[in-house]
Amino acid sequence: QVQLVESGGGSVQTGGSLRLSCAASGGTTYAMAWFRQAPGKEREFVAGMSWSGGSTKYADSVKGRFTISRDNAKKTVYLQMNSLKPEDTAVYYCAADLTFGAPRTEAAPYDYWGQGTQVTVSS
Repeated sequence: QVQLVESGGGSVQTGGSLRLSCAASGGTTYAMAWFRQAPGKEREFVAGMSWSGGSTKYADSVKGRFTISRDNAKKTVYLQMNSLKPEDTAVYYCAADLTFGAPRTEAAPYDYWGQGTQVTVSS
């Protein structure tokens, strides 16, 4: 049973930066991704990376501002978020897919989820 634990959320002002971490335990994970959910909105894909790191995907809304990376030796995936905007405010979730291949942008295929970490960006 894989467990995912996120950390690094918090409150920042517009233009600030945060780095989220997601540590996996209990098994091997392959493609991993970050999703977010704002109040009253559906969960949406933010960024994803394959096991090798050779394939990454980003939502259009975060391209050029967010960077996903991973350290497989530490079983940890990161999300560096720069130039944050109020519309980035949401609970951010880490997700793990137990299949090889490119990260998928839909939530349904992901097998495991973290508990979420709050990111709040004030104007």
